[in-house]
Amino acid sequence: MTTRRLTVAQALVAFLGRQYTERDGRRHRLIAATWGIFGHGNVAGIGQALVESGTGPGAVMPYYQGRNEQAMVHAAAGYARQSRRLSAQAVTTSIGPGATNLVTGAALATVNRLPVLLLPGDVFATRPADPVLQQLEVPYAGDVSVNDALRPVSRYFDRITRPEALIPAALAAMRVLADPAETGAVTLALPQDVQAEAYDWPEEFLADRVWRVPRIRPDRAVLDGAAHGVTAARRPLIVAGGGVRHAEAEHALRRLAEATGIPVAATQAGKGALPYDHPRDIGGIGHTGTATADELARTADLVIGVGTRWSDFTTASSTLFQNPAVRFLNINVTSFDAHKMAGLSVVADARAALDELTDALTAGGGYRVSEAYEREYGAAKERWERLVDQAYAPGNSGGAGSGDSGADGVRPTQTQVLGALDALVTGDDIVINAAGSLPGDLHKLWRARSTDQYHVEYGYSCMGYEIPAAIGVALAAPGRPVWALVGDGTYLMNPTEIVTAVQENIPIKVVILQNHGYASIGGLSESVGAERFGTAYRLRAGDGSYTGGPLPVDLAANAASLGLRVIRARTVRDLQEALAEARWSDVPTGVYVETETADTLSGAPPAQAWWDVPVAETANRPSAIKAREEYERQITARRRHL
Repeated sequence: MTTRRLTVAQALVAFLGRQYTERDGRRHRLIAATWGIFGHGNVAGIGQALVESGTGPGAVMPYYQGRNEQAMVHAAAGYARQSRRLSAQAVTTSIGPGATNLVTGAALATVNRLPVLLLPGDVFATRPADPVLQQLEVPYAGDVSVNDALRPVSRYFDRITRPEALIPAALAAMRVLADPAETGAVTLALPQDVQAEAYDWPEEFLADRVWRVPRIRPDRAVLDGAAHGVTAARRPLIVAGGGVRHAEAEHALRRLAEATGIPVAATQAGKGALPYDHPRDIGGIGHTGTATADELARTADLVIGVGTRWSDFTTASSTLFQNPAVRFLNINVTSFDAHKMAGLSVVADARAALDELTDALTAGGGYRVSEAYEREYGAAKERWERLVDQAYAPGNSGGAGSGDSGADGVRPTQTQVLGALDALVTGDDIVINAAGSLPGDLHKLWRARSTDQYHVEYGYSCMGYEIPAAIGVALAAPGRPVWALVGDGTYLMNPTEIVTAVQENIPIKVVILQNHGYASIGGLSESVGAERFGTAYRLRAGDGSYTGGPLPVDLAANAASLGLRVIRARTVRDLQEALAEARWSDVPTGVYVETETADTLSGAPPAQAWWDVPVAETANRPSAIKAREEYERQITARRRHL
């Protein structure tokens, strides 16, 4: 057996550089690059191995320098999503705080089923000194380190305590990363002494290896049952989730919708599966959905979920699907998700299943919904589009200072910001968001023009995702305009990767909306009787409350200090010019705009369905008492689908 003598870290880097996925005959690098911040726990191991493998354009493993460990995982997650999970990136950190900073990013990746490889340093396996710097001592267990915090948020976890243990662990890690039903964050914890230890590695381990991603076809009997269920339905509804995009099933979905007339609603992850102007597209569904989709959901007798996890936002906390006879048909590559809602489970690749279901439904005389049903949702779609036009209109301020927002001195609303961007972009642009009030407005209003334009991370809804994710997306889609939309709360959580974008000259576009507080939670707080407590960014008043003047912070100046080219906009007219300038910029550019403050409306239509946030069962304040009364009214609509 031919072998090569390398350190564990050198062998791992060489191994990762030769791993590939293949689907539909197209091959991709499984691990396309490594993000890293170096400390004593990885600098002499993975750090030296990356240098050893080469640092120029032809490097075995391209390297990107990050500023925050959580942000590096977000960048890798954004890259994986844009790559339809066929290519991923690795993240290396030192031990201690560098490793624990990975946890939030790992949870986001796993919740969203996105492949990310985590390589945190770990304490000495040989324990020459105990404890070492940044080691957590656990009196009842000598084999526990802070890296164990990554176990519950990883789809696979292993600690490599001997060189030869890397071989089965690395192969298992690649299997999980490449498996569409199992993927998520994968952690290989690397003790710092083991990283530097040498071993004779079989050349077969270091050779090219292809992980084929098959399109699992549906069971024939199950598919026949699914087709029978559809043909018996009079008011069917399709709910497209993120699995449609991951499986590249958009064309198959369009084919089914056009052949049958069944309308298509979308989750946050599925929005864009059909373009907004397709006659079958009825927009977002659930708490942040459109009136069109939610009204159809309430009367649907069959709901066909394609690649969706059926989260509470989609089901309006189990209050949305009100037809007593409603049944569910779930197409999902993951059995765990396919069996939700007590649905008929079609465990298969979304594209394969949709194609075969369409073939079955169009055989013979074919199936199609009634013309009356098509007219009904077509008219509702037109009504909703008029509401979108109103929300986007420059003259609609939606809150304090109503009037012509194109005039000097009048701030735009959040929806007017979206309207200005909507008027500018083409199908080539990609828009990224994750948290705050923007996801709700985007889900209701955004007009997705291409399958991958709408990138809202709402599985974990993590503040601070947007800027690093934009970098990851831009790396996966070079040359395309990539927009990160952030409120002031999100910006303050994680602005550090602006420096990375500047360093790498990745021309992301960052839109910073300053509304002086947590606008989304402020509105929710008011609705549940908490009176917007602790949600505004204000100075303390004389009574100790945060009701004084706005904080004297300048986020535009802060972003500029990190190297971002920043354009300030005061009005809608300014904003339109600034966005156009940013779009064509070849350097990282930000647009800063103050919108209507957190205690005014964003300008978007109100929620069309409920979301269950429990309200205090007993309270003295009138706002909480009133909120509890409304809560008890709403929960009567909850049902279990059995």
